[in-house]
Amino acid sequence: MKGLSVVIIGGGAGLGALLAEMAVAEGASALGIIDLNATAAEAALSPARAAGIPHAFAACDIRTAEASHAAFASVAHALGRVDTLINSAAIYPRKPILEISDADWDASNAINVKGTYHMMVAAIRQMRGQDPIGRIRGRIVNITSVDAFKAHPQNAHYAATKAAVVSLTKSMAHEVAPDGILVNSVAPAGMATEKARESGFLAELAKASPLGRGGEPREMAEWVLMAGGPKNTYMTGENIIVSGGYIYA
Repeated sequence: MKGLSVVIIGGGAGLGALLAEMAVAEGASALGIIDLNATAAEAALSPARAAGIPHAFAACDIRTAEASHAAFASVAHALGRVDTLINSAAIYPRKPILEISDADWDASNAINVKGTYHMMVAAIRQMRGQDPIGRIRGRIVNITSVDAFKAHPQNAHYAATKAAVVSLTKSMAHEVAPDGILVNSVAPAGMATEKARESGFLAELAKASPLGRGGEPREMAEWVLMAGGPKNTYMTGENIIVSGGYIYA
């Protein structure tokens, strides 16, 4: 990420916070965090403060275009430019398919699909107006899921939203390619998080993977940073599956 100004949506916790830490460690020139939780967003900037690089955060409910665009504009103004946007905000509700209500569908779509779209639009408007670095004006990486490609009992509405983001990624990538903006997505399988350890889910992950274990969050994050980093100058419209062989594309 050397020399790139990075903004992470949903960067206050989990994979997003790890991405913030790793981006700074890999030489990001500036870091922005947008998250619903202002306290978490500010805390996630600790690596940037320690490194002495420009940093900014905004608290935002990404379900509306107005709030999303205002938050992004605020962070972008503070940083000066945005070279990489990472969309990591999502909700993961679990319900049997016959119990999913209209409100459940609306909540999942509003955050996982519309929120991602709102931030992509805000980033594209910013990136189109800035000078390119080499041939590239900007990079966008959306976090999807292997659930977009397989049956997911008890979580059909989540899986559907992630499939929608895969499609959205491809459409946006094609439309903004002439502007020198690359748009890709990364689809992780189940991760060996602390929550997975506490719930006993790690044993299920190990059984599901030919490698015999769940993926570490850092192993997923590496691919996100690769797609959003300076070495990616030609790949766009792709969805990278990082599943340890759980599924094959």
